[in-house]
Amino acid sequence: MSSLNVTESCLTAEERARLVQLLNETRTGLLALIEPLTEAQWTAKSETDGWSVQQIAEHLVMGEVGMLRKIAEAMSLPPNSEWEDQSSRKAKFLDLVLPDRRRKAAAPPMLHPHRNWTREETIARYKAGREKTLQFVAQADGPVKSHCADHPFPIFNSLSVYHWLLYIPLHNERHNQQIAEVLKDLPR
Repeated sequence: MSSLNVTESCLTAEERARLVQLLNETRTGLLALIEPLTEAQWTAKSETDGWSVQQIAEHLVMGEVGMLRKIAEAMSLPPNSEWEDQSSRKAKFLDLVLPDRRRKAAAPPMLHPHRNWTREETIARYKAGREKTLQFVAQADGPVKSHCADHPFPIFNSLSVYHWLLYIPLHNERHNQQIAEVLKDLPR
């Protein structure tokens, strides 16, 4: 068991910069995909995927809100003194698994889309959630690697705040790819 090192469990400048870059890149990518869509493209479902672009975007909004709740939950819990044992390995695992669309995953029921938001409403909610995430990353000065909360899927087990912060843009990238796939399958 390692002792809790608060300084080492804080974000490094490189980690913070990478998070900001990933958050900005995936936001730009999503908006480039969805802002120019017609209403028909927004709501159409492809034959190969079960969700429309609207549903995927709604899932992203709900997912980011849910992950911000997990971050708040993790920060409210006592630090995990064994955080170092998994930190680097888990970050690499997330980088590898989340954006990989070859591995299909089913969203937990609480993140299934059902609100039928308009594109404008979805974009506004998405931007607001992403701004909250970026503000948290900019202001995070505590031991974010030692505070953990459980993921609903056992494969991920317990994730630190840092891992949850990584999860947000990597999950976004996965679904940006999914949206591109749906759009490619739609008739022109």
